[in-house]
Formats: sequence, C-alpha cells, structure tokens
Amino acid sequence: MDGSANGALPRTGLPEDPPGGRKALAVWGIGVAVYFVAVIFRTSLGVAGLDAADRFHVNASALATFSLLQLLVYAGMQIPVGLMVDRLGTKKVLTLGAVLFTAGQLGFALSPSYGTALAARALLGCGDAMTFISVLRLGTRWFPARRGPLMAQLAGLVGMAGNLVSTLVLAPVLHGVGWTAAFAGSAVAGLVVLVPLVLFLRDHPEGHGPVPRAAGAPGAPGAPGGFVRRQIRESWAEPGTRLGLWVHFTTQFPAMVFLLLWGMPFLVEAQGLSRTTAGGLLTLVVASNMALGLVYGQIVGRRQSARIPLALGTVGLTALLWAVVLVYPGERAPMGLLVALCLVLGGCGPASMIGFDFARPANPAERQGTASGITNMGGFIASMTTLLAVGVLLDATGDNYRIAFSTVFVLEALGVLRILRLRGPALAREAARGRGTVPAVPRPPTGSRRTA
Repeated sequence: MDGSANGALPRTGLPEDPPGGRKALAVWGIGVAVYFVAVIFRTSLGVAGLDAADRFHVNASALATFSLLQLLVYAGMQIPVGLMVDRLGTKKVLTLGAVLFTAGQLGFALSPSYGTALAARALLGCGDAMTFISVLRLGTRWFPARRGPLMAQLAGLVGMAGNLVSTLVLAPVLHGVGWTAAFAGSAVAGLVVLVPLVLFLRDHPEGHGPVPRAAGAPGAPGAPGGFVRRQIRESWAEPGTRLGLWVHFTTQFPAMVFLLLWGMPFLVEAQGLSRTTAGGLLTLVVASNMALGLVYGQIVGRRQSARIPLALGTVGLTALLWAVVLVYPGERAPMGLLVALCLVLGGCGPASMIGFDFARPANPAERQGTASGITNMGGFIASMTTLLAVGVLLDATGDNYRIAFSTVFVLEALGVLRILRLRGPALAREAARGRGTVPAVPRPPTGSRRTA
C-alpha cells in the first residue's frame, strides 16, 4: 500500500460526514425494504424444508443442497458485488439484485423438478447477494460515521423481520394454498419494492460523493495494477478486514443453519414437537435477534472496546447452550432448555454485525463495498459448511441429530482461534488511525504467503 512521506496512509473518502436526517432515512429505508424482501425469499425454504423433501422426493443431503447452493452463490458473489458497488454505485447493483431474486423466487414456485428448483435457488442467491452490502453502503454514504454501528444493526434487524414474515406468514399460507400459489404470490413483493428503488433511491447526498482519485493514481481508472486487484489486495491487507471476516464467520452460522434449514426438522423429528410449536421457537429466535440487535448496536456505538467481548461472549454462550441440549439425558430436551437455546441463538445475528464494525474503520470510503463483501463471506462460508455437514451426517448416522449438530463446535473453535490471533494487530492499527498516524501495512516478502 502507498503511504505518505512520513509512512502514514493518506486519508481518502468523503469530504465531510454525511448529514443524515429525514431524507437519509427515506433513501435508506428503500434499500432496507429491498433487503427485507430478499431475506423473506432467502429464508422461505426454512419453513418449507419438509414440504420440499416431499415435493421433490429427496433425502436430507439433497435437501441441504438447496440451501447450500444458494449460500454458495451468495458467498461467492460477495467480493464481486463489493467491487460492483464501489465501481457502479448502490442503485444499479440493488436494482439488478431485486430483478434476480424475484425471478428466482418465481422460478422456485413453478419448478417441476429438483434440478430446475436448484437453478431457481441459485438465481435467488445471486440476487440476494447484492442487497446487504448495498444497504451497508447506503448507511455509510447517508449517515455520520458515529451512526455506522447502529445503522448496520438496524439493517440486520429489518432483515430478521423478513425472516419473521417467512415463519409467521409464509408457513400457514403454504399449508393453506399450496406450494405454487404461496411461492408465486410471495414473488410479487419483489416487484413492489422495485418501483420505489428505480424512482427514488440515490447513491449519496448531493455534495457527498466519493472523492475521485487523480488520473494515474493507484486505484484510479486506467491506473497500473487494475481496479479489481488493487481493491481486493488493499482491503485484505488491513487486519481489521480479516478480523471482521472471522468475527462474522464465527458468530453468524449457528442461527443461520437453524433458521435456514435444519431448525424445523430438528425440533419436529428429534424433539418431537408439532410444526406449530417448532414454528413458534423459530419465531423466538427471530424476535430475540431483533431485540438484541438494538442492544448490541447501542453498546458498540458508545463503547468500541465492547466489540470483542460481545462477539466472543455470544460464541461461548451459544456453544454452551448447544452442548447442554445435545448431551441432555433422554431422547428429548425439556421445553425450557429449547427456549433458552433459541433466545441465545438470537444473539448470533447481532454479534455477526460486529464484524463490519472492524472492517468499516479499517478502509476508506472507496473500499467500503469490497471490504464489506470480504467480511460478509465469513458467516456464509461457515453456514454452507455446516449445512452440508449436518445433512451428510444425518444420512450417515440414521438421523442422529446429536452427532450432526456437533459440527457447530468445530467451526466455532476455528473461528475463535483466528479472532484471538488477529485482534491485537487490528486494534493497534485502528488506534493508530484514530491518532492520524497509520503505518502502512507491510507487504509480505516475495514468495511468502500472508495468512488470514
């Protein structure tokens, strides 16, 4: 990375803090509405997993492939989407995303076979991948920096409200009107949010656009090294970006796996609950997530030193509750314990947002999309791995959920080790940036490899 004469990084980005205000809320609200619908579509399979298995005549591994492929596309698109947001702007990327995830949901409704349904979920995942990073970008472009943690948590809260709609609305509609009508009807929501998106959304307030780099400067169009390669290299070189990725990796996936696919089968088949009761527990995860999102956002916004304790505390409590549920003597855990598990799982989403609070201050405005994309990959890579592992282990062990869900502890242990290794360099560099003396990140020697 290029530094100034005294070894410090030059400051680039917005000329001054965006003003916020009502107009900012209105524009941000349009973007969040698009994300809200994307989450409804993303999580719709979570309440329809058993119906999908019957409709397409597939086993647990094949059922997991639906969510796995969707998340694979989502995770694989994060860096390209971040680059697109940095280069093309939020509005264009969000518009493309809304078109794609609406087409994917409609295709899923009409799919006559397992193969076409897989293709539809992949298309949905592609469109879904373009939403959250765009919403984060809107937050940094329209609101003062001190509001960043709260706006990110609020965006996550609205996304969880989309999950709530899937649980409370789509599930009974699915069982009332049938597969095709339920999924095709829900696809109309994509068209509804597309109209205000096209007509009213703006990338940034007037006079607060990104500062263009001088011709021939690093990262400028036509500059040596290329935009894509430089954006990725400079974002990844920041310890804060890598710490953000591992925080997101370690905290998000337990709740994501539970809500996206395996929670309903676990509660119905392993715990002997009715679908109605199981749906209520899934709703409890979402409600807990929404309540804790506001709490986490306020805490992090006021006390940055709380980020690591909040993240690691959430991981530890999640692991503890899962362990108690899985080793509980007898075939089924008591309802009180399942309720406690669901309440704790609600903290996973807010804790994962802390990852962006490490990546955001580590990167200038023109790299925010790319850095957010790298961070956002973490939890979805962990979710994909766990979704597949649980499905494979269920088939291999004759539906032994205790063994299958033990994979949660392996990924949490890996993530905690990486967080502990990266927190020192990331926090030291962030403190130096606050003092205005940010040393350039040293390049690894030729032939060596920088680890994550």
